[in-house]
Amino acid sequence: MAASLSQQINNPERSYFEQALKRVEQDVLRMGALVEESFRMSHQALFENRLETPLKIVELEKEIDRLYRHIEQECASFLTLQAPVAQDLRLLSAIMQLVRDLERIGDYAQDLGEIAMKLTRYPPHPCMDDIAAMAWQAQHMLDQSLVCLTQLDPNAGEIVKKMDDVVDDAYDRLYKTLAFQRDIKGVVEPILLMALVIRHLERMADHATNIAQRVSYIVTGKRE
Repeated sequence: MAASLSQQINNPERSYFEQALKRVEQDVLRMGALVEESFRMSHQALFENRLETPLKIVELEKEIDRLYRHIEQECASFLTLQAPVAQDLRLLSAIMQLVRDLERIGDYAQDLGEIAMKLTRYPPHPCMDDIAAMAWQAQHMLDQSLVCLTQLDPNAGEIVKKMDDVVDDAYDRLYKTLAFQRDIKGVVEPILLMALVIRHLERMADHATNIAQRVSYIVTGKRE
């Protein structure tokens, strides 16, 4: 997207716009890295009994939210104060939606950390290994989406959507296991909490898919 040197000389406003846009893109990648870290820490809390991580997630979430607000404000400023061309408009609108998906994944990661604290009161459920595998797949989807963003891969949406099918299948299978469990001994809270976990993971995977599809839209201009 960078203009040539002659274009920058002839159109300094365009040069300033593109430099500012580059800074926004860097902020988006930084926000993505923080969300990845938050997701990873929620996994540690749930499946590795790392109960110090929920507090760290809360601190990460503050920076994620700050970046989210900053990026939205910058994009809104570009739309109202600059004179973006059609390709810029496509990029800016996609970025504003993309960071919203990232922010929601961060919110879910914080929720998973809080659920992990509650689950420590109960013995591990036999399906926790399957839930952990589902969580790994969702994290891999987020990682792949962000890689596609850095590479501006036009096939990003198609690639990550196939990965999402694995998460959807895992959700359906685990939901049936939890919902139709019989002869439950003790309280039902851990079952309810694990149902929340798989629902959050399914939604996080959906948001990762959205990110990948927005990358495809940025490159091709076609919605999937």
